[in-house]
Amino acid sequence: MLKPYSSTLKEIRFHGTKSFPCAIYQTRSFGKGTLVKHHWHDEVEILYFFGGDFRLEINMEQFFVRSEALYFINPGELHSIFTENTERSGEDAVVFSLDILNSGSYDAIQAQLIQPVQNGTLLFPRCLLPGQKEFIPVRDAFFETMRSFGHPLNGKIPLEHGAVTDDLTNQLFIKSSLLRIFAVLSGSQLFMPIGNNHNKHVEEIKTVLTYIKENYKEKIYIRDLSKQINMNPQYFCRFFKKSIGRSPMEYISEYRLKQSLRLLKETDLPITEVCLECGYNNLGNFLRSFKRYTDTTPLKYRRQIQQDTANVNIS
Repeated sequence: MLKPYSSTLKEIRFHGTKSFPCAIYQTRSFGKGTLVKHHWHDEVEILYFFGGDFRLEINMEQFFVRSEALYFINPGELHSIFTENTERSGEDAVVFSLDILNSGSYDAIQAQLIQPVQNGTLLFPRCLLPGQKEFIPVRDAFFETMRSFGHPLNGKIPLEHGAVTDDLTNQLFIKSSLLRIFAVLSGSQLFMPIGNNHNKHVEEIKTVLTYIKENYKEKIYIRDLSKQINMNPQYFCRFFKKSIGRSPMEYISEYRLKQSLRLLKETDLPITEVCLECGYNNLGNFLRSFKRYTDTTPLKYRRQIQQDTANVNIS
């Protein structure tokens, strides 16, 4: 029997405010690597890529973004974003709860469109590209949504932690823009009905990634991971690599190294303690892995972070 997955991979942050659950984000990257780690949430997310070279993973499918594009993340979908080059690139996102579009009178729009998307029986199209006639009107509505939060689209400071608004006029414009996106997609019959089909493999991957997140400080064996979803260890390795694009051990190593970067940045723990906190029992192995991943040492990385922070405070 498949074990129910933990909520650990569910994004903790609250998008928007309690009275208006909608927020915008602008994420920028200056190097190759993970831009947004694996996670899921109950809200809809619309992503706009203005260019760059990205690998977007949604429910174990990989999408390579080479130019301008719009992508849609349905509620509950596991997703992550990776940058594939060292040039400056980024993406903008609108994340919103469908509750803000619900009607108290339970009209046809809510019954036939909003609620089916909310309960997973109707899906957004995966993406829109510039060659499609719907791209421009949807992109314009997306831009209008971003502008309605009162922030410039190409601001100097990326909105990695999000922007919200309690302004009534702004909220009206945001709602109207989001409804316009729904109208364009619905008018072109781009929403996809899926009935009650449940993607078992997605839940299995969520279960395994959650186990890694909860146990990365300890020794993890392949048998531990395969046991979570009652799968043969050999088959599990093939299944995991096909789903995530990396072997289980490669994924665990990368996850531990990302945690070490976080600890070096946010704490004053000695390097040896960072090593142990991230599941490495041998300092030499940790230093070699860190060097391969970052092309520097933990000590130099921490000093660079401290120097960058000092420069920002001075300016």
